[in-house]
Amino acid sequence: MKKILTQFVLYFLLTTGFIKAQTPQLGKSSIKDIVAAMTLEEKAKFVVGNGFSMNRANKDTTFLGVTKNKVPGAAGTTFPIPRLGIPSMVVSDGPAGVRIDPIRNNDSSVTYYATAWPVGTLLASTWDTSVVKKVGVAFGSEVHDYGIDIILGPALNIQRNPLNGRNFEYYSEDPLVSGKIAAAIVNGIQGNGVGTSVKHFIANNQETDRNSVNEIISERALREIYLKNFEIVVKQAKPWTVMSSYNYVNGVYTSENYDLLTTILRKEWGFKGFVMTDWFGGKDPVAQIKAGNNLLMPGTPKQTQAIIDAVKNGTLDEKILDENVEGILNVMLQSPAFKNYKFSDKPDLKKDAEVSREAATEGMVLLKNDDNTLPLKSAKNISLFGNNAYELIAGGTGSGDVNKAYTVSLLQGLTNAGYVVNNDIKSNYISYLADQHAKHPKGNFFQEFMHPTPPPAEKMFAADFIDKQASASDVAIISIGRNAGEGRDRKIENDFNLSDTEKTILKTVADAFHAQNKKVIVVLNIGGVIEIASWRDEVDAILLAWQPGLEGGNAMTDILSGKVNPSGRLATTFPVKYEDVSSAKNFPGREFPEKATAGNFGQKQIPAEVTYEEGVYVGYRYFNTFNVKPAYEFGYGLSYGNFTFGNLRLSSSTFDKNITATITITNQGKYAGKEVVQIYVSAPHTNIDKPSEELKAFAKTKLLKPGETQTVKFTLTANDLASFYTDKESWIADAGKYTLKAGASSTDIRLTADFNLPNEIVVEKVNKVLLPKTDINELKPTSRETGFIEDLNTFSAVGQ
Repeated sequence: MKKILTQFVLYFLLTTGFIKAQTPQLGKSSIKDIVAAMTLEEKAKFVVGNGFSMNRANKDTTFLGVTKNKVPGAAGTTFPIPRLGIPSMVVSDGPAGVRIDPIRNNDSSVTYYATAWPVGTLLASTWDTSVVKKVGVAFGSEVHDYGIDIILGPALNIQRNPLNGRNFEYYSEDPLVSGKIAAAIVNGIQGNGVGTSVKHFIANNQETDRNSVNEIISERALREIYLKNFEIVVKQAKPWTVMSSYNYVNGVYTSENYDLLTTILRKEWGFKGFVMTDWFGGKDPVAQIKAGNNLLMPGTPKQTQAIIDAVKNGTLDEKILDENVEGILNVMLQSPAFKNYKFSDKPDLKKDAEVSREAATEGMVLLKNDDNTLPLKSAKNISLFGNNAYELIAGGTGSGDVNKAYTVSLLQGLTNAGYVVNNDIKSNYISYLADQHAKHPKGNFFQEFMHPTPPPAEKMFAADFIDKQASASDVAIISIGRNAGEGRDRKIENDFNLSDTEKTILKTVADAFHAQNKKVIVVLNIGGVIEIASWRDEVDAILLAWQPGLEGGNAMTDILSGKVNPSGRLATTFPVKYEDVSSAKNFPGREFPEKATAGNFGQKQIPAEVTYEEGVYVGYRYFNTFNVKPAYEFGYGLSYGNFTFGNLRLSSSTFDKNITATITITNQGKYAGKEVVQIYVSAPHTNIDKPSEELKAFAKTKLLKPGETQTVKFTLTANDLASFYTDKESWIADAGKYTLKAGASSTDIRLTADFNLPNEIVVEKVNKVLLPKTDINELKPTSRETGFIEDLNTFSAVGQ
């Protein structure tokens, strides 16, 4: 009776206003209590970002993000609900460094620059997860110091085709390398108490029609190639968020695809974070919420209203909306915003620049070095050719760009190291480039995104001028540059292939210097693959420097001078010609202009489709299986010495749960250096076709002194041996003989060992989802001994 009386009195006091119920507070109350206390309008606003703005006038100001009160120039914010203790989180681009406004309120006395890190392609070329994690730790400290909660990266889409404009952001053509490198940088960044958004989930493998293209991909290709790298990073690094991509996959927008975002990502892989859209991605906000796409960015009032209306009219269950809200709140509890972190706005940029420089040297790849042209020994006087020798391309364009305080050109790097650069050539370039920039000034971020200013054409010199400089110099270095980025793909002519001007410069310089028995070196300051085979014989050495971040010139010189022994290896194949690429006949697909609709920023959105007829035969999986010789194979890279592989031993000749391989690597050269050990496996292919070999493990040695040996150990599980069987919806390791191949590249196999799997192992059975709605005429090998290139030519190609 007393209990009933007490409850009645409490009810009376609450309902009459004599006392008020305490409002739940995030962090003090349960998440479910917080959600229960939210109004429908608050819930709808919370799953939609705070909006979008642009500054067309200030060229130093980015145009995304309504974050002027906290982090100007960041990409966006979430909706705060102060009465419930819910703060606003800040998200910022991008994968190659923090991109925010470097100058605020026109006051240049205080700046907010960030480190431009080496691009993703270079980081993958390190084949060193410890180096990449170190970059992540430094990167994450800048995210934290600038008051950002989530950095929008890394980007880890597969490099399906070399013309993809954003390949510089991505890591590799191989899902294992891509996933492992992504996991390393995510672990490094998130160790600072800030989040990442791994992107673009999935198959954002082209920029052409990226908002409207339907990617038609088989289940097997999705599982083995395009999902596998994301699975690795989700399971090994637990990113706070995943960003859905713009495109359709098999007829459904990825941001509206329940089977992708919930069935696979959450139920199969165990993802615990939240999913956000790419900016303005998808069409139907209600379908996105139903799919499990928690946060719609950057957010519009129409999206909010559509969600409210759907709940009210019964087309969206409010419980589903609640689940999306809970997903964001669970992550928010970890954020600096929730913890009310007092950020300094003063990262240690000098220290981070040193990390960037070190990482850049680890990922540069020496492609050619005839007669030990490198390292530069007695050469001190250098003739330096090429626009990009004087103006470094630190990274790509678009959301992958970074506002940095400076860049170190190759000219500056060589000068810093004590080399003397020919003054006649230098003054010509400096004057020429200044004139070109004055005539063609760059616009602000938005203007450049929509209509990028073309780079200056390469400067030409008369042959007699070059002959004269050859007499006065010890060696010639020619820099070839390429840039690309968000919003458009590359072209074959004058981009993938060298321009006629570049070919003329190469030949003229090579002829002049070789006539005087002097060497010619090419440095490639590029973000993606180019054609090399037709001109490489004209020069003595080629250094692939990629886009190496703000300290690029110093890092290039570290390699050229021999201060650092190159140890980068290719994480993507360089073909002899573009037509040799397995996706060349169906990239970027075909358009349907008669169905065009209005898109963002006044642009037309044209429906398109592309069919992945190459199936799983992407990159080296195609080149090796079909015996197509590349210019430089996957995993390739030279050193200033040589390493021997020895004593390959397996723990058993029969596989049982796992198998361990050990191998010794010895430095037989004159310089201290590092080797990358690559483990490939050839599997039985009686039941289904398979690539001739696939990468299953890799490791970079420590810095080995001349004569020093290191033993490297690898353990393979049944998961590493399994292929995806579409008819059984299972990952299966087939019974039979397996060959483990230890090598220095995908074709430079040094040692092999066989083992047997007595009985097949069903590693995992998965859901039957993401099925293509049409048949795909996929490429399949008919013989391991003869590459059936004819098969590729008989495809019903989707587009040219």
